[in-house]
Amino acid sequence: MGKMKTKKMIAKRFRVTRTGKVIHRAAGQDHFNGRESGNTTRKKRTDKSLAGTHTKLIVNSIQN
Repeated sequence: MGKMKTKKMIAKRFRVTRTGKVIHRAAGQDHFNGRESGNTTRKKRTDKSLAGTHTKLIVNSIQN
């Protein structure tokens, strides 16, 4: 049995930090942002931390 391949779609969207957190970009940044408040636009600029329940699945998919 050979090695498992890295799931490239997941590897491009998520990043694992040294402490084991999974970081991803905020959704909905591409267009239709003129109608949103400044607070919403500002919050979308920062990277988000993934919920703990999904972290294990993402880490296993990336680090194969």
